[in-house]
Amino acid sequence: MTKAAEKLMVLMPIYDDWESAVVVVDRVHAVLAGAGYGTDFLLVDDGGSTPPPARLRLSTNDKLPTVEVLRLRRNLGHQRAIAIGLSHIQAHRSVRAVVVMDGDGEDTPEGVLKLVRCLDANGDRSVVFGARARRTESLWFRVLYWCFRQAHLLLTGRAVRVGNFSIVPAALLNKLVAVSELWNHYAASVFKARIPAEMTPIDRGYRVAGKSRMSFVSLLVHGLSAVSVFGDVLGLRLLVATFLLGFVSAVGIAAVVAIRVFTDLAVPGWATSAAGVLLVILLQAFLMVTVFVFITLQGRSALGFLPVRDFSYFIDGVDEVAIDV
Repeated sequence: MTKAAEKLMVLMPIYDDWESAVVVVDRVHAVLAGAGYGTDFLLVDDGGSTPPPARLRLSTNDKLPTVEVLRLRRNLGHQRAIAIGLSHIQAHRSVRAVVVMDGDGEDTPEGVLKLVRCLDANGDRSVVFGARARRTESLWFRVLYWCFRQAHLLLTGRAVRVGNFSIVPAALLNKLVAVSELWNHYAASVFKARIPAEMTPIDRGYRVAGKSRMSFVSLLVHGLSAVSVFGDVLGLRLLVATFLLGFVSAVGIAAVVAIRVFTDLAVPGWATSAAGVLLVILLQAFLMVTVFVFITLQGRSALGFLPVRDFSYFIDGVDEVAIDV
């Protein structure tokens, strides 16, 4: 392995949060350099309105990093910015592994060091995710997140345990960028593609500056993106549920007919109304089954966005940030 390939690369998607990002870069560099790791940084400017810094001051000159800003042509959102960044690194940089983290301070430098040491321990054989041991968000956010986790488990059969905070060894990065689901959701795509992964508990930190831009709508879109990665499983579960609904409707119609023909309990006109409603439900269930079958088949045959092939369309340029010490 070459000296360049022994370096770590830290990937941060940034949307107008440069005040926090420059502080986080300095802190992460100080912790990793102090532990003997060489590190470079790629900050993905996700089409924000605030220009990135032209210069960056670091508190230590040990193992000075290269800091680059990858400018996107438009705002793509957090997950797609990560997909573009990973694909760019895989295509243009030779590194040992890529740390994926937020630039607001909630992913801590100490957590990064823990991820790297876990990677050392497993011999670069699996992606290591930071599982949240302690959260710092508001009660409202935690309630919504709990609801999302329950819905995700119900719809996909998979529990949500991790976010984006992770480290990806180079050998697995080569595989990950060929996973089309990466375009929708980074963490979910790792598990969907059955890429080796493990988790280590890491406490969440606090924002360095400003407020989170994650609105309710953004949170909802993020959750739906995660669920969409498992669209085949979701389709199958809904298909089974639809068959059950159709079976219940058919049993209901049979019961209505039996009561009408063999008993004196019927009120004039009720059997027609009840049977009509149940028949409509049965027909709707049948139509839903048909739609789900065709959607699932089309999704399996269609070739969608492939990060390793298509990422360059969204890149406007790469700028190196000058380092002051």
